[in-house]
Amino acid sequence: MKTWARRHALALATLGLLLAAMISLMVGDMPLTLTQLWGGFMRGDELATTILWEIRFPRLLVAILIGAALAASGVVMQAYFRNNLASPGLLGVSSGGSAGAVVAIGAGWSTISFYILPLTAVLGALAATLAVVGLARRGASTERLLLAGIALNALLGAVTSYVLSNFTLTYERNAQIIFWLLGGLEDRNWDHVWMASPVIILAALLWPLGRSMDLLSLGATEAQSLGVDVRRLRRRMLALATVMTALAVAVAGTVGFVGLVVPHIFRLMVGPEHRRLVPLALIGGATFVLFCDVVGRSVGGLRLGVVTAFLGGPFFLWMLWRRK
Repeated sequence: MKTWARRHALALATLGLLLAAMISLMVGDMPLTLTQLWGGFMRGDELATTILWEIRFPRLLVAILIGAALAASGVVMQAYFRNNLASPGLLGVSSGGSAGAVVAIGAGWSTISFYILPLTAVLGALAATLAVVGLARRGASTERLLLAGIALNALLGAVTSYVLSNFTLTYERNAQIIFWLLGGLEDRNWDHVWMASPVIILAALLWPLGRSMDLLSLGATEAQSLGVDVRRLRRRMLALATVMTALAVAVAGTVGFVGLVVPHIFRLMVGPEHRRLVPLALIGGATFVLFCDVVGRSVGGLRLGVVTAFLGGPFFLWMLWRRK
């Protein structure tokens, strides 16, 4: 059974994504039947057309893009640090992006241009990434990485608290900050889809790096001896992971554990080969976020970040227990 699942993993993942997407389009404050869904898609039912094209399609596409971005970032960081517990959330990269976005909102910079928010998110995520890399160079053990992530998350949480307590915030800005802290897909529109769309290009750039990441998992010295420019490879990996994480944060706020749960599940299914793992993580991340969004909408309107934490937290504890 395991061999069959490994051979057909991509088809199963794609089927799961299509099923999750269909359910996501049907579930909401006004549920749609399959007939209404088809009518809205073909623009034959005016009400269903408005619901689909103005509300649910943008939300669906944003969920797919941020899920793919966070899962792919998790794969890259785990390859970079050679540690399956590495992820954007645990290492503080997501919090860095969130802190950058919060500062932009609190200072009023986000009103200058629609693209100020993703820019500050990228800068915050980059600062957090550089801090983690600096600590990891002194020894990337599991304990050191986790402690570095705890310290960074605490520090960046302090930055957010400072903005909330010391900036003069309007009700609208305060609501935006709370949204980014909890993470969610409410009120996402086509502008947010375009903001997150570079994820498609960034994910495509990961494919040629698959074999090099496989060699890097053997160790930097071994990879170098096999013809890999390790320094250049690591720079590209960090840049791609940081920008993808920052774009996800800028669009949907802090959504944790996607980059930890999804790569680990597919690594158990298909093994560590990155040319197989990366596309599966992209599809699986999108499916996981869609599933969590549907659960959140179905159970009392829970925010997306809350649902992923409920599911990802126990999974992380299980991973720690399994590693003794």
